[in-house]
Amino acid sequence: MKIIKRNGSETVFDITKIIVAISKANETVGEAERMTPMQIQRIADSVVLACEKLGRSPSVEEVQDMVEKQIMAHGAFEVAKSYITYRYTRTLVRQSNTTDDKILSLIECNNEEAKQENSNKNPVVNSTQRDYMAGEVSKDITNRILLPKEIVDAHNEGIIHFHDADYFAQHMHNCDLVNLEDMLQNGTVITGTLIERPHSFSTACNIATQIIAQVASNQYGGQSISLTHLAPFVQVSREKLRKNVEEELAVLDCQVTEEQINEMTERRLREEIKRGVQTIQYQVVTLLTTNGQAPFVTVFMYLNEAKDEQEKKDLAMIIEEVLEQRYQGVKNEQGVWVTPAFPKLIYVLEEDNITEDAPYWYLTELAAKCTAKRMVPDYISEKKMLELKVDKNGEGHCYTCMGCRSFLTPYVDENGKAKYYGRFNQGVVTISLPDIALSSGGNMEKFWKIFDERLELCHRALLCRHERLKGTLSDAAPILWQYGACARLKKGETIDKLLFGGYSTISLGYAGLYECVKYMTGKSHTDPAATPFALQVMQHMNDACAKWKKQHNIDFSLYGTPLESTTYKFAKCLQKRFGVIEGITDKGYITNSYHVHVTEEIDAFKKLEFEAQFQHLSPGGAISYVEVPNMQNNLPAVLALMKFIYENIIYAELNTKSDYCQECGWDGEITIQEVDGKLVWTCPRCGNQDQDKMNVARRTCGYIGTQYWNQGRTQEIKERVLHL
Repeated sequence: MKIIKRNGSETVFDITKIIVAISKANETVGEAERMTPMQIQRIADSVVLACEKLGRSPSVEEVQDMVEKQIMAHGAFEVAKSYITYRYTRTLVRQSNTTDDKILSLIECNNEEAKQENSNKNPVVNSTQRDYMAGEVSKDITNRILLPKEIVDAHNEGIIHFHDADYFAQHMHNCDLVNLEDMLQNGTVITGTLIERPHSFSTACNIATQIIAQVASNQYGGQSISLTHLAPFVQVSREKLRKNVEEELAVLDCQVTEEQINEMTERRLREEIKRGVQTIQYQVVTLLTTNGQAPFVTVFMYLNEAKDEQEKKDLAMIIEEVLEQRYQGVKNEQGVWVTPAFPKLIYVLEEDNITEDAPYWYLTELAAKCTAKRMVPDYISEKKMLELKVDKNGEGHCYTCMGCRSFLTPYVDENGKAKYYGRFNQGVVTISLPDIALSSGGNMEKFWKIFDERLELCHRALLCRHERLKGTLSDAAPILWQYGACARLKKGETIDKLLFGGYSTISLGYAGLYECVKYMTGKSHTDPAATPFALQVMQHMNDACAKWKKQHNIDFSLYGTPLESTTYKFAKCLQKRFGVIEGITDKGYITNSYHVHVTEEIDAFKKLEFEAQFQHLSPGGAISYVEVPNMQNNLPAVLALMKFIYENIIYAELNTKSDYCQECGWDGEITIQEVDGKLVWTCPRCGNQDQDKMNVARRTCGYIGTQYWNQGRTQEIKERVLHL
């Protein structure tokens, strides 16, 4: 069994240290109050047993809490007092400098929490370490200076989660929809260099990747671009290539028909589209932004976004090439084709592609084939979006999320036109619903009272995020605020006008609806007797957002939080505050947003149908998924699920598996085994457990993650049941 030290590093659990610590406290009290060596040994054994039941590596603080409780359970109150006093004294000493140890452990690559904090950041490389080091300093400043103590304390206790505190010291926002159309059509500036309107599709793709890298380096959340904004440059290249063909034929003095010229042009055009898409695919995968990771970018594929039929046909060619290349994958260092994490792909299901007789059904079949092998694309239903995303003019809109799941709310500009590209999210604060339930002790009246208190705490925390952005000069991130990604403000102008009136959103996240409902009702929220309470909880949070929006003219929106490392943090905090309660706090994770619990047996279609009602009540963003086996030989089932998504839910994905062992060449599922109390990824063929010598791709929170998961998330992945 392992233990997590205070600096985040991991070491072997040593029972003798517990015995020594208790013995030292024991020696400081009078002989009459002392415990016997047998009692001390029993306490140590009880603590070891409790740690083993956690199913994960405990932290030093958790172990010390257990020791305190066991000493008091033995009636040795004077010894407990001595032990607690010693802990407090040592805490004061450590607080004199809270960051040095963590930074040193990061540099030496033995900070286990940092290794597992983000499933797509390699903590060994210098650029990531530099980002983490800066993050530790930012968190220190944030906790000591920038945030009120009550918010810091609530965050540390797992009552709420103040997201991205490692970036809060800077004036940075969360995620956005990049206005690629404006930047390509009207030009932009990248690091002081003027980039004019491109004269070919391949150049437009190259510029797009540079924009993606620049945007990612100036914010901390995900971004999305639309392939529709690249589609007009297909015609630009077509005209250019046709001219080249005609000039070459004239030199050769060849007599050819118009049809032959068109055919030659289109063949060359296809090659250029292939090269352009390849640029986006490989540039995104190989780029490292200033925070030490590939850009968290989503590529949107929506045929009906095209302005005319020719543009739609050209867009279809781009989509086809994107899907073909993603199906193929990228080569790892051994030259084996594997599944990349980025870019994330979203394919819109619409009238033109949802039935076998539709003109673009072939794209939907290709998307299904790609999903079965590479886990993307994910799917948005145009039908449900048009029905549910309605603006103040009564018009429905279909548009992409910002990154993995954060959706903007419908917005109409001063000219009465709907606007989505160029808008952004100010940040997120998440409320722990299980903590509210457990704090109430199951008393409904007390539950709603505590719920309101916690919502008000989130309200104040969200206003801290908003106030931190107020006054930010456009000069802080020219690519965002001056050169078109989000706006075209003047130098020296603040971004304040973009923070109000619904132009941007700010998100109240929530986590653990399942555990909350289970504790309060004794039933899963899928039980018809408990579902009304679950929906009431959701509506209560929406009502709070509406009240705050009216009060401040800021677009507060409810958001189904994609817990990654936080799922583990919340679980540990609940165990610390309330102990291990069967079915509620007995896991190393809590459930993401409104999702059905990963261990609950439920049919894929029923799951999507059930979760659709909760997704509608998460206007700030959410995604549903179904866990499926290898579907490469069962594409009709994938297509059936896609048709069901179109009819029933805004946004959903299929979770498959895509692994490769570099030691023995195994390309089946790499499994999770328990070794010395720790969950370890293990090749079932050769037993390889070196994460640097395997490629593992799993859905973790909307994005595909690639094997740097904490123990809580790893347990959650291990316990997932299939829905199909």
